[in-house]
Parts: sequence; structure tokens; C-alpha cells
Amino acid sequence: MSLALTGTAPLLRTTVRFDGRLYAPWIVLVTALTSTSVLVYPWVFPTEADRAGLAAAIGSNPALGLVFGPARDLSTVDGFNAWRTLALGGFLAALGAIFAVTRATRGQEDSGQAELLASGVLGRESRLMTAVAVGLVGSLAVGLAAGLVPILFGGSAAATVLLGATFTATGWLFTAVAAVTAQLGSDARTANSMAVGTLGALFILRGFAYSIEAPAWTIWINPLGWMTETQPSTGDYWWPLLMAVGLAAILLGVAFSLQARRDFGLGAVAPRPGPSRGSVRSTWRLALRVNGGPLIAWAVAFVTLGLVYGRFATSADDILADNPAVTSILAAGATTPDALRGELLVTILSLIGIVAAVPGVQTMLKVRFEEMSDRVEPLLATAVARPRYYASNVALALLESTVYLLIASTIMGLLIADSDLGLTFDQVLVQAIAVIPAVWTITAISVTVVGARPQARLAAWVGVLASFVLTLLGPSFGLDDWVLAISPFWHVPVTTFGSPDLSGLVWISLFTVGFLVLGFAGFRHRDLAR
Repeated sequence: MSLALTGTAPLLRTTVRFDGRLYAPWIVLVTALTSTSVLVYPWVFPTEADRAGLAAAIGSNPALGLVFGPARDLSTVDGFNAWRTLALGGFLAALGAIFAVTRATRGQEDSGQAELLASGVLGRESRLMTAVAVGLVGSLAVGLAAGLVPILFGGSAAATVLLGATFTATGWLFTAVAAVTAQLGSDARTANSMAVGTLGALFILRGFAYSIEAPAWTIWINPLGWMTETQPSTGDYWWPLLMAVGLAAILLGVAFSLQARRDFGLGAVAPRPGPSRGSVRSTWRLALRVNGGPLIAWAVAFVTLGLVYGRFATSADDILADNPAVTSILAAGATTPDALRGELLVTILSLIGIVAAVPGVQTMLKVRFEEMSDRVEPLLATAVARPRYYASNVALALLESTVYLLIASTIMGLLIADSDLGLTFDQVLVQAIAVIPAVWTITAISVTVVGARPQARLAAWVGVLASFVLTLLGPSFGLDDWVLAISPFWHVPVTTFGSPDLSGLVWISLFTVGFLVLGFAGFRHRDLAR
């Protein structure tokens, strides 16, 4: 084994030197998430009445539990920090680990760097060991920063350090998951999709189980459920983390075993060979061919989302009825059951809409990938015009996001219509249609970035990130309406009762058109592969 790991130390130093900066944003994001929770909570909720109002607001929208998990104690700084950051911070830590491991394994093989390294004195397992080490050390850095910095702002040491430890354990677990998928996928994109898909599925199932108060075994069969059961500030249990470390060790053993058996540059899941003679005769069909695999995978994912969220929505009345905070709101006449159902439906569909924008952004970033792989310039050297090529990909990005949202909402509508929630299939579908302009706005931002400033490709995710933060985190801090209005989903009206105000949709549609115009103009005039 020592020969198989020859060269690991210098390769690790070089990898950290050149790629370590790519891990820094994940450390900053998670640390900022926990630090702002501790820092801002006493300012926004200084009195018991304010904190009771927060509990009532969170309780009246149980859809938030799908993302953040159970709110066990919102009356203290540490309880609020645990609710707001435990699930989301772990998700971000896992994403950082997945991308780092895939980049240092299949990413190097795809780019040719791995072959260059292999021509030197380097053991077969050295690259995978280096990638795993980067994921483990990076996750440890996330946990240390997120577990120590908030203490400076007033967080208690016991709860905050445990919270940071859950981030580290989650990162270690998905370092191992990514190490396995790097051996299975045929390329970096496939390996990333498999690992992120595993993370997303476990994340949604964990939130769903907590939201409907499913049996305890549904939590304990989910590794992300182990993280939540550490219960920082209310229980402070460390032992579930040992289960995560043990599972990570097992998965790493599987990854190294697969690494020893697979061919260099290939994965256990081999790609299907293309036709001996090209059959694509239009840019539209080319866009479909290039994105065919992800299109099918995302369709399956949104069928699952529709089933999960539809099942959750049909249980909403029971969830709300068992919540004392909601009962106090209704008793005070502040709202009505119909209004709560309408707001809940908007929140759920907004969550689905944010997720639906992700494949649209990926499709646009695929344009940049094809461009940098020198596959676009030969195409444009023919009679294909730039606007025509770009329009095919833009149309696919907008259309797929729309179709995915409608798939999930159709399934939701069928389940809701068959329940006693008081909403019809038509009402759910109309509300979903009202969300579409917001999804298009997010996708249009990526059109602008790829078309005009592709060097800043990470900015293509700004719309997704901002919408997620403002839609889900903004209300918990009582942000002003003008701040919340930055998210296009804030402008989505409730269409299930009364006469909805559609002016907000008109405004975000104008922004969408502006982003599209900028994207097309940039792509038409800029140099390719620059």
C-alpha cells in the first residue's frame, strides 16, 4: 500500500496551494450563516413577545420545516441558530466536499491533468487519497470556523461547537460519497450529479419526515437525520456523529476498492457510444442531445418532489391544527385558515420553483463548457448563426424549468384535490403558473452571465442563491419589504382566493426580458472561449 500512495504528500501540498482557495467560499458561507444568526437574533427579537411572534410565524408555515427541520427552541440564541443553520449549513458543507473531491479525481482525468501526473512517480491511489484528504481537511476547517467564530458574538460554547462538529461530520460523510461516485461516473459531471443527487434526496426526505412527524425509524435510516438528532442547545448529543464517521470510513473503503478495479479515465457506469454518423440537423436537437441525460434525471427528481411535497401539503391542516402558535394567530383574527393554506402553497411552489431553476442554469453553463471544449467554434464556422445557436439553449433552459415545475405541481394538485385541504387541482395549477415568471427571471440571469461575462460563471448562481436566502431566511430576520423584493418569488401573488395583484409579475417579466437581451447581445459580440 505504501507504493500505491507514493507522491501523496507533495500532490496534496500542490492541490491545496492551487485549489484550496476554491474551498474558501464554502467556509465563509457556513460561518457567515451561523455568525449572523447569533449576532442578529438579539437585535431583531429583543423581547419575549418578539420571540413568541417568531415562533408563531414559523409554526404557521410548516413548509419551512422541509428545509430547516424541527424548530425545537426559538426562544434562545442557540436554539434559533440550531434551527436556522443545522440542516442548511450541513448541506453547504457537503456540497463543498463533493465538488472538491470530484474536481481532484474525475475532473483531473477529464482535463488530462491526471494523465500528466500519472506519468511521474505517483502511486495509483495517491490522487484519490489526495482528494479525500482535501475533503476531510476542508470539512474540518468549515466545522472549526463555524463552531468557534459565533462564540465571539455570544453563542454558547457547548451548542456552537457541537453545531460546527455536525458540519464537519456531514462534510466527511459526503467526501466519502463523492469518492465512491467518482469511481462510478463516466466523467466529472456525472460523478457530481450522482453525489449531489444523493445529498438532495436525503435532504428532502429528512425534512419531509420531520414535517409530517413520521415514525422515528424514518429519521434514523437517513444519515442526515443523525445530524439533526444531535439537537444542539436542547440536547447536545455527540454520539450520532460517531455513526456518520463510521459510515464515511466504510464508504471510503468501497471507493478505494473500486479505484483499484476500474480503468483509468473510465467509470463503472460507462457512457453510451454515439452514432457512427451524426444525425443531428438542428441546433435545437443538438441542445437536447447534449443535455439528454440530465433532462431525464431531473424529470425523475421532480416527479419525486411532487409526490413528497404533495403528501406534505395534504397533511398541512393536521400540522397546523396541532400547532399552538397557529391557534393563537387564528384566535386573534390575524388571518384565516384559507389564507394560511394559500401562503403555504405559495411557499411550497416557490421552493419547487427555486429548484426548477437549477437545471436551467446548468443548461446555460453547459454552453460555456462546450465552448471551452472547442466544440462550439467549428459549429459556428458553418451556416449556423450565433443567435440561433444561443437561442436553442436559452429556449431549452426556460422550457425545462417550466416543465419541471408543472410536473411537480401537477402531481401535487392531484394529491391535494383528492384530500380535504379545500383546494382544487385548478387552483394549484394556476398558482404554479404564477410562479413561472420568477423561475424565468433566475434562469435569465444565467443567460446574461454566460452570454456577456462567462469568466464570472459562478455569478450565474446568484439568482438561485439570492432567491433561496431571501425567500426562506429573510422573513425570519424581519427584513424590510424592499430587501425581500430582490427575490423574484416575493412578487408571486396568492391566486387561491380573492383577486390577485399581478403587477409584481409584470415587473419581474420586464427584468427577465432585459437579462435575455443583454445575454444575446453579449454572446453575439464577444470572442469565443474567452
